Amino acid sequence: MSDPAEELPVVVLDAVAPTSQRRILNRRGSAVWEVEGDKGHFAVKLGYPIEATPDWSAQPWTAHAPAREGSILYRLGVEGVSYGEWERGTWNAQPWREGPDLYDLWAGCRRKERPIEPHVEVALSCAEALASLHRAGWSHGDVQPAHFIVGPTATHLIDLALARGGWVPEGHDFPYRGCLVHYEAPEISASVLAIGEAEPSPEADVYALGASLLISATGWRAVEYPDDAPRGVQRQAIVNGKRRKVSVPGKLGALVDGMLSYNPGERPTIAEVVSALS
Repeated sequence: MSDPAEELPVVVLDAVAPTSQRRILNRRGSAVWEVEGDKGHFAVKLGYPIEATPDWSAQPWTAHAPAREGSILYRLGVEGVSYGEWERGTWNAQPWREGPDLYDLWAGCRRKERPIEPHVEVALSCAEALASLHRAGWSHGDVQPAHFIVGPTATHLIDLALARGGWVPEGHDFPYRGCLVHYEAPEISASVLAIGEAEPSPEADVYALGASLLISATGWRAVEYPDDAPRGVQRQAIVNGKRRKVSVPGKLGALVDGMLSYNPGERPTIAEVVSALS
């Protein structure tokens, strides 16, 4: 089967006019390119539908995700954003964010010998990035360590394709069916198991940030389940509340434990998280 995102389509080349380009990711209906040129330094995303295979069910919505994200970034006032359609799906171009993600940055915290204590100021910068999105009226819906890019002057929360909170073009919209299960709040998992869909919320984002801080600092997921278990089994473990007995070391420990509270109303708000870390 040919690679649907082997090259940038002409419509994208016309939009970003690259002088250099390299594909850095191609996975499950989404390819990401780093592009530089006279118009700027961009991350370009191409979406295409996932065909049904023995290992994967068909996922046509992946073709719409880049345009959906592009429309959200535009409404949030992010400069340098463009998006549209190509022959296999949709695309967007957004400013390139330089820096390691949260998980990579905290690699030293997960060393077996002489691990370092997780930096409170890094956790604060991640919380502030999420708080900014919540103040704008949006829930992210896909908070995970790889989506916090810790730059030299600011931390950026990326990958907003699943966010909810405002209008998006009807032709590029699709239901929210949960996210990467490691960071899924119990109420999200329960809804996905019950009806196949859920509604992102600020409370679920706070849980996901707590789970992201935990795994980045310790290497352990918040909930115990087999690595190779089907997603339904993993989600049921989350609904059953099978928390691991592991906490983030240092000053962050009690706060992260609260963020991972089973009941949404018992979690701190993101504003409270920021205040605690400040």
